[in-house]
Order: sequence, then C-alpha cells, then structure tokens
Amino acid sequence: MSTLTADHATLYAEAPALPRDHREDIASRLVRAAAKRSFDPAVDIEWPQAIGDDRYFIPEHRVSLYGSALWERLTLEQRIALSRHEVASMAQAGVWFELILGQLLIRFVYDEDYTSQHTRWALTEIADECRHSSMFARLVDLLVDGRHRPEQRTIFLGRLLKTLADPVEGFADILIAEELLDRLQREMMVDDSLQPLTRDVARLHVIEEARHVKFARDELTRRAGRLTRRQRERVRMIVAISAAVVADALVVPSCYAAVGLDPVATKRIARANPVRRESLRWMAERLTAYFDDIGIIGNGAARRIWTRAGLLAA
Repeated sequence: MSTLTADHATLYAEAPALPRDHREDIASRLVRAAAKRSFDPAVDIEWPQAIGDDRYFIPEHRVSLYGSALWERLTLEQRIALSRHEVASMAQAGVWFELILGQLLIRFVYDEDYTSQHTRWALTEIADECRHSSMFARLVDLLVDGRHRPEQRTIFLGRLLKTLADPVEGFADILIAEELLDRLQREMMVDDSLQPLTRDVARLHVIEEARHVKFARDELTRRAGRLTRRQRERVRMIVAISAAVVADALVVPSCYAAVGLDPVATKRIARANPVRRESLRWMAERLTAYFDDIGIIGNGAARRIWTRAGLLAA
C-alpha cells in the first residue's frame, strides 16, 4: 500500500471514532433548522424576464478592476456591465463547486449508518445544493445567456478533488468555496444600490449556507485534530492549491472580453490589482483565521500559496 493510500485509509478508519452523540446532536439540530427555514428559488425569488444595466450587480468596490488605472478609463456603462459579467462568473463557479460538494458528501456518507441523523443531514444539504445550483444556473442564463463557465483547467482540477479528496481535504475545500462567497454575499444582500435580483439570490444563499458552514466546520475541527504530522503537511498543500484555484476561478477572463477588453492582459491586471487582492483577503479573513487555528495553513510552502493567491497578507 502506498503512503498516500495508507494515509487516506487511516483518515477514513478514524471517522467512526468521532463522538457519535455530539455529531448526531449537531446533525439533528441542522435537520430541524432546515425543516423550519428552507427555500425554493423557483418560488421564493421573483425572476424578471430581463434585467437592465441601470445598477451594479455586485458592490462597485468589489469589481476586480476597481482601483486600477484601467478602471479609470472605463465608461460607467462598461463598469456596470463588467459587474454583471463578474457576478455571472461567480455564479458559474458556484454551480461548479456545488456539484463537487454534492459528490464529496455522497462519498463521505457512503460508509455511514444510512439511518443516522448525520447521513440525513448530509442528504438534506445535498438537496439544498441542488436547488442552489439550479438558482445560480438560472441567474447566469438570465444575465449572460450561459457564458463564463470555469476554464477547462479548473474543471479538471475539480474532477480530481471530487474523486480523490479525503474527508479533511474535502470539508476544508467545501469551506473555501462557501465562505469566500458567503462574505461577499452578506455585503450584497444589504446593499440597496444593487440590482434586486442579485441581492435576493445572495440573501437566500446566505441563509441556507449558514447551516452548511456549521456542519463542515464541526466535522473539520474534529478530524483535523487527528492528523499525523505527515498527513497535516499533505492536507496543507492540497487545501492551499484548492484555495488558489477557487479564488482565481471566481472571475474568468471571458468577463473582460465581454466588455471589450483583452482577456489575457486584463486578467493579469486584475490579479495584480492591490484593491482586488484586498477584497480577496477580506472575503477569506474569517476562513483563514479558522484554518490557522486548526493548523490547516502552517508557516511553510502552503502559506506562500495562500499569499500569492491574494488570500493572506504578505
């Protein structure tokens, strides 16, 4: 058996040793909360036939070029249009990761007791994510006719993640995608200057994702404490790479082409934009503080990857 296979086997073998009563209690409370407050985006969101460009779709200061010299040369129409395309790109990334998340959860409960509250909650969360994926896809179709799908490299890396990630890596990666978007959407949902549709989508997603974050953090905290030194180093690198991929996938280059800009050159400008990097750090700060607390970032090569991605201060 290879070292990698042995490490994965150890992690899965340890899962039943987690305190069952507490896990079941957490899962039971989440199931009850979902029964009391869940939404159907097809019914609970007012979907317009069309949507104009009279308001920003995300806060102006969160658009990837905001604060750059190039931003100053854009017209107001281009700026608002870019915000439309960027929120669509983030929604496409949302669908991509919701699909990964669903497959991870199915893998993780495959060997669990199917009648447990833990499994029941996982299936409830999968159902939530299916509705969220449909909601994001509908938003993308309405805003940009289905454009801005994640790039092929991103799709390939996601395929590896959903197939090979162990529970610690999986729950950490789930939190990366959920908490980055959650921080932005919490700002969006209370910003009256934005398009009502994107505010409504953000609000619904925030309410339901709070339960998902609770579950993932609880599982990750338990499992991370059982890692050997070698396992922890591997997890740090895999999670750091995943974080960098997710952060970069939020705004794909085709967004820039859609407003008349060179996609490759503009993507480079956005990556280097200090304001954009500060926004990414802001989106990730609660997550990175938590990961630091449980030893998932460390002080070596993994931290440098987080920093290069703009998710941690240099």
